Amino acid sequence: MTVKHAPEAAIALGAVSAGRRAGPVPWYVSVLAVVAFVLPLLENVPGLGWLASPFQRIQLTYGLVFGIAALGFNLLLGYTGLLSFGHAAFFGGAAYATGLVVKYLHASSIESFLLAGVVFSLLVAVAFGAVCVRYTKIFFSILTMALSQVLWALALKFFWITNGTDGLRIPTPTLLGGLIPIPEDKVRFLSFTYYYYVLVVFCICVAVMWVITASPFGKALQAIRDNEVRAQFIGLDVPRYRGFAFVVSGVFTGLAGALFAPLNGLTTPDILHWTFSGKIVFMTVLGGFKTFSGPILGGVAYNYLETYVIKTTEYWQILLGAILVALVLLMPQGIIGTVGWLVDSRRRRR
Repeated sequence: MTVKHAPEAAIALGAVSAGRRAGPVPWYVSVLAVVAFVLPLLENVPGLGWLASPFQRIQLTYGLVFGIAALGFNLLLGYTGLLSFGHAAFFGGAAYATGLVVKYLHASSIESFLLAGVVFSLLVAVAFGAVCVRYTKIFFSILTMALSQVLWALALKFFWITNGTDGLRIPTPTLLGGLIPIPEDKVRFLSFTYYYYVLVVFCICVAVMWVITASPFGKALQAIRDNEVRAQFIGLDVPRYRGFAFVVSGVFTGLAGALFAPLNGLTTPDILHWTFSGKIVFMTVLGGFKTFSGPILGGVAYNYLETYVIKTTEYWQILLGAILVALVLLMPQGIIGTVGWLVDSRRRRR
């Protein structure tokens, strides 16, 4: 007997693959959010001012943006088992969408930036997903990279629209539909007001992604990742589930790109190149792609690592590459996986 569209079976198989029912968001993610919320209040505390300086808060804002991008990417890699080298198309495309609405529509609110970025990434994800999700493994990876390179080439060649290598400048936006106007002190705005805005969006994204991964849809994705043949036998439409996962992943990454644009102040073709997709992949792997919260910590950690390596030497690419290779060799399970392994080892010794 052939079974079609059997959600009960999908839930059962997904529950087996997950091993346990989903509980609350991991406690260390909640601790990170609480620390981030109180961090600006420590600026004038003796001995802690350096930790809560405007520079450090802006760097953490970058890390939270990259954490959203890695969180979306992990829905494909960690939960669906698909490795994409084309997510720069969503991140960079959304950033360019914000630049274009500024240039041609004279938009000035962050909400219009987010709307433009999400709509653009949604359309691109639907178009790319229709082509890519029928393939797996290396074929999927190469195809996503090739399609993303098309957008990178368009950003370079259509210089009368995108300004080519000069990029598009993104002005400081208003927040909450103009309730918070454009400030005179940009550093204060980015390190306090915009910092909290990104933090709130980050918390919402984490909560939404947690609901998605703990839902029957998330369990079905895990079932497809663990055993595609068995998932097909119980009636799951594998390409359809992969297509939905691809679109959701692209929208999350596009949202991160839209938040990145006003923070960076400039959008260039570099964030559309496949090497930027490689950064998103490494952020996810660095934190631990087999966990929910690993990509979040990976995005924050990678941003700090790159920032301080660049400050150290003019040959920072060599140093950064050596550090990344060492981290992969020493922590193949990522930060979260390694910490979990150390904790389990200590418990066994006790």
